[in-house]
Amino acid sequence: MAKIKKIRKFITINANNCIGCRACELACSAFHARPRYSSCNPKRARIQIVRDPLKDIYLPVYAGEYTAAECAGKNKYIIDGKEYSNCDFCRASCPSRDLFKEPDSGLPLKCDMCEDIPPLKMPKCVEWCPNGALIYEEREEEVEEQQPQLGEVETGIDAMINKYGLEKVLATVAKAAKLQDS
Repeated sequence: MAKIKKIRKFITINANNCIGCRACELACSAFHARPRYSSCNPKRARIQIVRDPLKDIYLPVYAGEYTAAECAGKNKYIIDGKEYSNCDFCRASCPSRDLFKEPDSGLPLKCDMCEDIPPLKMPKCVEWCPNGALIYEEREEEVEEQQPQLGEVETGIDAMINKYGLEKVLATVAKAAKLQDS
């Protein structure tokens, strides 16, 4: 399979700079509100601050893929004198916690890097972080070219072409299009 160059977008987190202000959560939730900027609900944010103010822990985590199963890892880590669990670093929306779930529907949320038309210079959480805890990066990487996955219609057409031949399928589609226009 051929390799292609693709731009990958990342948010690098410098946890030492996070002061727990939650500006990233507010900016994200306002950007994703419908209509845009009409409400501000941090539970709808695609970034959450894992907080334990008594231990001076503020760790930004942005939403990743949904996973249907709870992980088995229940390890604890001590970094610079602060204790963290596996869940603190996990970006998944999963059954064992309420992070990264739409509060009304329970549907999983995933960070989309604030993709918009026209494209934004950077995600809103990075733009609004007052202390530089979130750093937006774009990297060009070589990845395996993905073969396009056929949908149901394409699979059906492919099967008809294999059975009847391309010419007959095209003629039938043209005939059906004419009948539909009449």
